[in-house]
Amino acid sequence: MLQQIIHKNVNRLGLTSVCRYFTSSADREKNYDIAIVGGGIVGVASARELLLRHPSLKLVVLEKEKSLAFHQSGHNSGVIHAGIYYQPGSLKAKLCVEGLHLSYKYLDEKDIPYKRCGKLVVATNKDEIGRLEQLHKRALQNCVPGIEMVDEKKIKEIEPFCKGLKALWSPNTGIVDWGLVTQYYGKEFQELGGEIYLGFGVDGFHLVPESQNSESIGNEYPVRITSKGKAVRAKHVLTCGGLQSDLLAELSGCPREPRIVPFRGEYLLLNPEKCHMIKGNIYPVPDPRVPFLGVHFTPRMDGSVWLGPNAVLAFKREGYGYGDINLRELFDALKYPGFQRMALKYALFGMGEMMRSIFISLQLKELRKYIPNIDAKDISRGPAGVRAQAIDPSGNMVDDFVFDMGVGEIGKRVLHVRNAPSPAATSSLSIAKMVANKVEAEFLV
Repeated sequence: MLQQIIHKNVNRLGLTSVCRYFTSSADREKNYDIAIVGGGIVGVASARELLLRHPSLKLVVLEKEKSLAFHQSGHNSGVIHAGIYYQPGSLKAKLCVEGLHLSYKYLDEKDIPYKRCGKLVVATNKDEIGRLEQLHKRALQNCVPGIEMVDEKKIKEIEPFCKGLKALWSPNTGIVDWGLVTQYYGKEFQELGGEIYLGFGVDGFHLVPESQNSESIGNEYPVRITSKGKAVRAKHVLTCGGLQSDLLAELSGCPREPRIVPFRGEYLLLNPEKCHMIKGNIYPVPDPRVPFLGVHFTPRMDGSVWLGPNAVLAFKREGYGYGDINLRELFDALKYPGFQRMALKYALFGMGEMMRSIFISLQLKELRKYIPNIDAKDISRGPAGVRAQAIDPSGNMVDDFVFDMGVGEIGKRVLHVRNAPSPAATSSLSIAKMVANKVEAEFLV
């Protein structure tokens, strides 16, 4: 459903010319200064930033699916985050706040539709008020624009149907279609001279010591990037593989750690007749005892309201439903010691999430804490996304950016973005600047 919406908007705005499928006859062994593997929002934003800085370079984006933003970038809540939650001084805090300002500026310049609808982080009992106050201090340290603590009366003014004792009000939190934004990045990248190939699932990086055509001299383009009999050549490679990032890293000689374990986030849909009750985003106060945020209310650009998500182990890396199963990928996740340690640590939470996934009525109690006027008949199953959760061997979730390079002649020419966690979409333009700095330091000195 979500991909159909994105494709409809892309066609309406005339963005379909951005990409084309790689054909082995017409595109055989073309040479590029930098090949970017991965057509999600981080990869395409980074490709755009590199060409803005270095317009003479020849760049290509290689995407295995039939469109850009096919996975995480096109299967998310669509929130423009303000930077409330993140550890002060961390990259996530800095890049989210910077990315918020850059995103709104870009959306205005390109006339991309969005809504600055705001967000309430609501304390529904006295135990949550202390955590909310600490969160307020953190948001102030992070320079979150416009953040303020509000009382019960103000909550009702902002969200008339919401119940709470106190809340953080973030007026600059918004919503947008991040899949559509990725298409705009791609269109601009193409206009700058970049190329985008679809249907190019990278299965290997190979060293080619000598040129195979007259366009290159010697071993100027020594990395051969293959995909089921197709290939391109490059001086250097940047991978932004999301759910496949650890596997791509392994291809160039890196260890797989931190390992990617896929967690499916399932959303519920609010009855359209009740959607008028939700004006902006309504979030819970984070509980430090559990690894994920919990259910929240997210209005969408099409007028619908999503509820959730939960977090359950996906049975394949790109598995959006219980019927999506890849036994090899599932066994690979289950046997990883890091996942086993994490599962033990959060066993009760995990079992609860599984039960709430199977019986959606169990989520009603949590939802009614914030909006009491919701009944069982007002919720139904909705779309799902899959989060590429990086986990270290000790069972800890890796919550910041990870860059890595392999070994040997190929490894030193391939830079991997191993982990770009949420809020990667909001931070995409600021992340792109950081990635471009890293590429310049490693490859363009």
